[in-house]
Amino acid sequence: MSDMLRAPAEVKYADELDYLESVDTGAKPYSWRLSPRMVRLFVLGSERADGLDRDIPQKWFGDRSFVERSIVTLASDRGLLLIGDPGTGKSWLAELLSAAICRNSTLVVQGTAGTTEDHIKYSWNVSMVIAKGQSRESMIPSPIMTAMEQGVLGRFEELTRSTSDVQDALISILSEKYVSIPELNDDNIVFAKPGFSIIATANSRDRGVNDLSSALKRRFNFVRIPVVTNKRSEAEIVRFRTEELLRRHHVELDVPPTLLDILLQSFADLRAAAASATSDDEKLESALSTAEQIGVLEDAILHSQFFGDRTLRASTLAGSLVGSLARRSPEDLAILNKYLHAVVEPRAKEDGGEWNDFLDGGRQTIAALS
Repeated sequence: MSDMLRAPAEVKYADELDYLESVDTGAKPYSWRLSPRMVRLFVLGSERADGLDRDIPQKWFGDRSFVERSIVTLASDRGLLLIGDPGTGKSWLAELLSAAICRNSTLVVQGTAGTTEDHIKYSWNVSMVIAKGQSRESMIPSPIMTAMEQGVLGRFEELTRSTSDVQDALISILSEKYVSIPELNDDNIVFAKPGFSIIATANSRDRGVNDLSSALKRRFNFVRIPVVTNKRSEAEIVRFRTEELLRRHHVELDVPPTLLDILLQSFADLRAAAASATSDDEKLESALSTAEQIGVLEDAILHSQFFGDRTLRASTLAGSLVGSLARRSPEDLAILNKYLHAVVEPRAKEDGGEWNDFLDGGRQTIAALS
């Protein structure tokens, strides 16, 4: 792991997965490494009632029913589509499910405007084709085809960012469970082994970019992941992911609970303002997701570590918040300035303390960016 900037879940939590596999007595669908009950336990963490002799920490924070429905879908012959706003943990959940079920979360296709059918089927090694002709040896299987051959899970990130032609190529894979290779005369069909399925993610804000066809929708079970609005749950997510990032950076710095409350309250205020806005010019371009909160906090902590006195302060947090969320100038700066004057300033006068420093830090950053 020390040689990896970011280890995949199956590597990072290998010890936990080995333990769960050793004590798992439940029935396993297809070639799954863990039973559905143990997959859920790995994702959501263990409880005393589970009767394990070691603690399994929670890794994804959200409604238990979303995880259970996702696992049930993957145990069937249908694909799973996780859909929701940016930063709701769709990709993280997909990675955890893949790690628990088949110990491989790296068979991923990233959907973009440049994604082609070759990325989900196969391409050719040109030099080998020239030297020996087209054969299975000179073929380069896509991550999805590799998942089919191995009977494991393939992942498709940002499905709606890819074009309709690419999306349509998934229809035959999900329905027929094989890929034809017309360039070959023999051995020209790759059949999916039991256990193969696809976990796709889609950003609900990308609706209308490349809408899914009704034929493709029928081959997916949809699980909608909502934005976390519960402060306690959001605090747990932010704390968990931030601690994880700091361990990766080898930074030891505490986040005072009061500053975490200020961060959560600021995002809640800005979301409320965005919900009541009458036009896009009155909304921040940022999605104000939990993932962006984590980014703001990480930025503030690293700034305090490298350029401060290794103590996280409200003024630094405010500077990171403004710097991270002000993506349009002058629109976003005007929105944040209005928030500081209309919301933070009265709160600072009433509550004092850290809110005063937060107000000063925000004003200074806006002045510097204006």
